[in-house]
Amino acid sequence: MKPVNLNQFRKNKVRAEKKARADANAAKFGRSKAEKDRDAAEAKAAAQRLDGHRRDDE
Repeated sequence: MKPVNLNQFRKNKVRAEKKARADANAAKFGRSKAEKDRDAAEAKAAAQRLDGHRRDDE
């Protein structure tokens, strides 16, 4: 069995955990500007559609 440098092992483990967290964040938050703009436009259209069906009870 080959000896293992525990410092390198620990550092590689931390690097792997950071990379996994970064990949998860990229999947969660990493969207292109076009995707963000499209979602904002859809949300604005939905809000306008909802406001258009609102009744005034005043």
